[in-house]
Amino acid sequence: MTKIDKAVVLAAGRGTRMRELTNELPKPMIEVRGKPVLQHIVEGLREACVRGFLIIVGYHADAVQNFFGDGSRYNIEIQYATQVVQDGTGRVVDLARNFAADSPFVLSYGDILVSPENYKPLLNLSDDVEAIITVKRGQDVTKGGAVFLNEQMELIDLREKSKPGQATSPWYNAGIYTFRPSIFDFTAKLKPSPRGEYELTDAIRELSQSGKKVKALELTGEWADVRDPEILARLNC
Repeated sequence: MTKIDKAVVLAAGRGTRMRELTNELPKPMIEVRGKPVLQHIVEGLREACVRGFLIIVGYHADAVQNFFGDGSRYNIEIQYATQVVQDGTGRVVDLARNFAADSPFVLSYGDILVSPENYKPLLNLSDDVEAIITVKRGQDVTKGGAVFLNEQMELIDLREKSKPGQATSPWYNAGIYTFRPSIFDFTAKLKPSPRGEYELTDAIRELSQSGKKVKALELTGEWADVRDPEILARLNC
C-alpha cells in the first residue's frame, strides 16, 4: 500500500457558463457557503493529510495566488504552474510532471465539491493498482464521462459526453483521481479529441486498456460539479 501526500488541483479555467460571475475570478474561486470552492478542496485534502499541493492556474491566476500564497497559513506547501493555452485537461496534467517526480498524487478538478471524508480512501493506493477514478451514480452522462466497469469495479471504458441512444452506464466520472507517474506516459501520447482538446479521460482509458489496473471508487455523501449559476444557487440556498 502506497501512502500519498501530494495533490494537484486544476484551477486554470474561466468557466464561461458562470457568465459575469467569472469576469474577475476563475471559476474555482467562486464562493460556496462563504468560501471559494478551491478552499473547500484544499482544506479537505489537508485534513486527509496531504501536505504538498500544486495548483494549476491560468485565467486570473493572481486571484488564486494572492488568496492561498505559499500555503503556510494552512500548514501546507503550495506550488503553482501556469496553463498558458487552454487546450484540455490532458495537456494540463503534464504540468505536474516535475512536481510529482516519482510519487503518486491525487488530482482534482477545481470545481468539484465533495464530502471531505471521500479524500482519505484516495490516498491509499494498493500496490497492484495504477490509478483510481471516482464515480457517482444517477448523473446525466451527456454532461460528462460515462464510466464502464467490470464486477470488480475496474475500469473497462470511459466515454465523454455520450449522445442519447449510445451505450451508457450508471456510473458518472466524478472528477477526482489518484495517479502513479505512469499517467504522464499516456498524456504525452494524446491526440486532440473531436472537440479539439487533449482529454485526460482519453489517457485514463488508454492506461486501463494497456493492461494496468484502474479501480473505481464510489463517492459517498455530497458531490457537486459547480459548473453553472443554477447549481451554484442551489448550493448556496
